[in-house]
Amino acid sequence: MKTFSIKLYKSKKNWKLYDQITLAGEIYNHCIALHKRYYRLYKKSLNVYALINHITKLKKMPRYKHWCQLGSQAIQDVAERIDKSYKLFFRNQKHGIKFGTPHFKKRINYKSFTLKQTGYKLLDDNRIKIGNKIYKYFKSQKIEGNIKTLTVKRDKLGDIYIYAITDAENLKVAPRTGEIVGCDFGLKTFLTVSYGKDIVSPLFFHQNSNAVRKANRNLSKKQRLSNNRRKARKNLERLHKRIANQRSDFHWKLANELTDKYDFMFFETLNIKTMQMLWGRKISDLSFSAFLLKLKYLASVKGKTVFCIGRFVPSSKTCSVCGYIYKDLELKEREWRCPECNTLHDRDRNASYNILRVGASTLGLGDVSPLPTMAISA
Repeated sequence: MKTFSIKLYKSKKNWKLYDQITLAGEIYNHCIALHKRYYRLYKKSLNVYALINHITKLKKMPRYKHWCQLGSQAIQDVAERIDKSYKLFFRNQKHGIKFGTPHFKKRINYKSFTLKQTGYKLLDDNRIKIGNKIYKYFKSQKIEGNIKTLTVKRDKLGDIYIYAITDAENLKVAPRTGEIVGCDFGLKTFLTVSYGKDIVSPLFFHQNSNAVRKANRNLSKKQRLSNNRRKARKNLERLHKRIANQRSDFHWKLANELTDKYDFMFFETLNIKTMQMLWGRKISDLSFSAFLLKLKYLASVKGKTVFCIGRFVPSSKTCSVCGYIYKDLELKEREWRCPECNTLHDRDRNASYNILRVGASTLGLGDVSPLPTMAISA
């Protein structure tokens, strides 16, 4: 299975898709109301098939006749999304995990609808038929294979994107290099690797913070519901979208570089919520979790391995030469000297060596220590 993302040209016909997405949001809220009422009465979720049949009957009533503008498969997908969320809620509740029920959404903020078997057709050139309308899209890539599901999604700027899931094979196995590496995340240095060049943190939001601050001030000065406020809001959203694209591009390029060079990559499991409490916006700007998701995806496609060691392994406090654990190491100390072997360690570099050693031993790759360039000797 492979997913292709394409962007539609701006056209007056796109209002048809806008209306269908808004209709999907209206049906979503109606289903949520039914679920809440049913749960309040019987303390269990509504059966998804009963819900679909109920909506099918409602579509025949004059009050809900406009729901017929949205395809039946899109309505079924809305009901299945809610059913999946409620099943997750009950499963977590059974295990004592706090997880909220699905909530209402503003129709204008509802983002997408999905068509499964019918309601779309890929035409020649760069055209696609959705419903009874033909739309043109930017041919940035060729859609391979047969389309299984098609999702129509709009963003905050009003652009329409098509996400097509096809049956094309997603195999791009990279040649084996026999290299392994341990990586330690950081703030100033995004990745400290056991061998090779460290990756400096780009901090794209910090680079554009002045522009974001100026755009926010400009938005706050505009009169509510005015056309100028709408333009200022779109300008701010366009800026945030550019920052997100820069961050995503950096993640994909770095993930491709690592997966091409190394067969085994070892990382440390991070407590992101605690890190956000300590360093706030900088952690969100770096997006370690998003990078790991991209890296794991590329590794699975290319036949490589990404492994995360336990959160409580003292990677920074353990001497990578003799194994001594320096329990009094503070967060502000970027270098420390081992009292046993008198070796001077860089905190992050030492952590990357220990992550490599623990990860390799866990996967049974053998003992990779001692390393010749593991530490800076006195």
